[in-house]
Amino acid sequence: MVPKIKQTLWRWRGVLIAVPSVTGVVIALRLVGLLQLLELNAYDQLFLLRPREPVDERILVVTIDEPDIQALKQYPMNDATLTRILQNIKQHRPSAIGLDIYRDLVYEPGHADLVKVFESTPNLIGVQKVSKSVDSSPVAPPPALKKLDQVGANDLPLDRDGRIRRGLLSANDPNGDPIFSFAFKLAYRYFSQQGVDSNLTEDERIFAGPAIFQPFSGNDGGYVRENAKGYQLLLNYRGEIKDFRTVGVMAVLRNEVPPELIRDRIVLIGNIAESDKDLFYTPYSTQLLGTPKRTPGVIIHANLISTILSAAMNDRELIQTWPEWAEWLWIFGWTAIGGISCWVKRPAEQKHQFLFLRRWRLLLASGCLATSVYGAFLAGWWIPAVPAFLGLAGASFLVVGYLAHNAEEMRKTFGRYLTDEVVANLLETPGGLKLGGERRKVTVLMSDLRGFSALSESLPPETVVTMLNLYLGVMTDVVDRYKGTINEFMGDGVVIMFGAPINRPDDAQRAIACAIAMQQAMTNVNEQNHQLGLPTIEMGIGLNTGEVVVGNIGSQKRAKYTVIGNHVNLAARIESYTVGGQILISEATLKEAHCEVQIDGQLQVEPKGIREPIMLYDVGGIGGPFDLFLPKPGDALLRLNPALVVEYTILEGKHAIGNLFQGTFTRLSESSAELQTDHHIDVLTNLKLRFLTGPERSQVSEDVYAKVTRKLDHSTHCFLVRFTATPPSVTTLIQTLLNQNLERSSIETPVSEPQSS
Repeated sequence: MVPKIKQTLWRWRGVLIAVPSVTGVVIALRLVGLLQLLELNAYDQLFLLRPREPVDERILVVTIDEPDIQALKQYPMNDATLTRILQNIKQHRPSAIGLDIYRDLVYEPGHADLVKVFESTPNLIGVQKVSKSVDSSPVAPPPALKKLDQVGANDLPLDRDGRIRRGLLSANDPNGDPIFSFAFKLAYRYFSQQGVDSNLTEDERIFAGPAIFQPFSGNDGGYVRENAKGYQLLLNYRGEIKDFRTVGVMAVLRNEVPPELIRDRIVLIGNIAESDKDLFYTPYSTQLLGTPKRTPGVIIHANLISTILSAAMNDRELIQTWPEWAEWLWIFGWTAIGGISCWVKRPAEQKHQFLFLRRWRLLLASGCLATSVYGAFLAGWWIPAVPAFLGLAGASFLVVGYLAHNAEEMRKTFGRYLTDEVVANLLETPGGLKLGGERRKVTVLMSDLRGFSALSESLPPETVVTMLNLYLGVMTDVVDRYKGTINEFMGDGVVIMFGAPINRPDDAQRAIACAIAMQQAMTNVNEQNHQLGLPTIEMGIGLNTGEVVVGNIGSQKRAKYTVIGNHVNLAARIESYTVGGQILISEATLKEAHCEVQIDGQLQVEPKGIREPIMLYDVGGIGGPFDLFLPKPGDALLRLNPALVVEYTILEGKHAIGNLFQGTFTRLSESSAELQTDHHIDVLTNLKLRFLTGPERSQVSEDVYAKVTRKLDHSTHCFLVRFTATPPSVTTLIQTLLNQNLERSSIETPVSEPQSS
């Protein structure tokens, strides 16, 4: 269970790193208020994009603009003019009249008549300003209306960017007493006439009909620690001045307004002239080009009244917000989508079907986010868009950056298996990752440790891995030095290419030089093995040159940069003929080298799958600019007295075939022996032997592996065999036999091991 969990965590490591990190950063930015202005501007865009709603026929706005002021020839207008306006409106029986004009002072003539109108119009609501700011002060209400409790606060909460996005249902006056807002008092009058119940719930929430008006808190929507004094409400704007019924004040004075425009409506009277300065920025003020538009205060009150009436009587949604924990989950969710969309790859079989989605997934995710926010807004919900988008983009970019970093690390890791040229060919060329190949002349070098399979059976797996890593590490350095391409590690074998992916005129020369350098480097490998208490190992190398197919071979799911062809198989066959410390090359490689190559011997072989016999050459060195030579064999054979009896079995591949035969070792060294037998053995045959020692040959040694390298006497069955794998116990036995025979035997002339035809 634990490994599966670890594997899952590793598989999703990029997402597990990016998503919590980006979510935490985005939420932290939001909590300190750095995203508030961005979020409020995104909120404004939702109003601008929302389809236009029908005009609210329950509201009529009587406007006073600059031409009206010029016609009145006085502003503020005197009390007599205001009286005529109110009387002309009153006679058509409106549901309520809202006077959004400060009237705390007397403007003669006509004040007495105005007071009488105030006192005789119970559905008339005046205004007062209760709040104080750096650029404004409280304004008292009309005294006559104050006595009748027909006054509401017309204060409008300003956001930090100077826009109006909230409205008041009630506020506290300078004495700390609550006072309903101008808009709510007018709406309440309308509710009373329409029979709509409006009051307070048990938890002190204002309701009207089925609608409950949840008070604004300082962290609703995109706000962060905003001033929430009073009973505030997020304004669900209906629109600008063009979205309400309006008539000019001069038309009212001339009594030219059709009665049906006034009857049973809420009539607002307010100044919309630039000179009055009763203009505010709203969500509709945003302009891509030009000066931002401002909205008259009376129109903002009309929007607030419409918000209240529509919620209570038309089921029009109020602007609602999620609790903070839900908004955090929303941010986390989109951050996760951003991280996962850039981390997960589509299955190969769906490559073409989802190609567009793969290339544009971040754009598609952003579109889904915008659509979700917009759809929720149409349903009355304000869901944070900016933090979610930052989470989406931030996680995507972080995952992409992480993948880019991993790609660089992968490139470095990839370079441990391939040369820089191959990595560049795969990752940086247009067709580097496409399946397929090209025909090219390549020199293939194959190396293998002699007897390593048998040796590894007697060692712990950890020790085997240590030996392999040490050996392959040294070989890799040598191959890199000669600009070879390591195609594959096959256990203790190495497949190396010269001529792919970059073709050079001296590929064959460098391949031979590399093979010699690899054999020379085995001295360093064995010195390190001895320091670690590990046995000595030997390597054989075979080379062949010819045209092969080079490229990405495999499937869409799994591919490999490799070489394919008969000449690759022949290189493997040539390598199988070698003994430890030996390098065999084909005639094609020798001709391709075009340089001074020292040949210590040659032999003709008939590899399986090859129609005609081929000549192989035993390389002892290479001159020219490389000047590399293998040491001369110095292993002398000692005459054994008496001869050592052995049993042997002929091997084909890794398997023993045929019967068990008996023979004798007449001469012996640490690595070779002279085998006499009554049976014929082909040169290059692999043998599995056991030494028979002790009284009556009762003691049988562990298995020893050897290769027949040459026939010593054509008239008899006498062969030179080269040990390829000797267990430590047999190595000790050989040394003991050599020491016993050293005093009574003279050193024979060394029998050279290079093979000849």
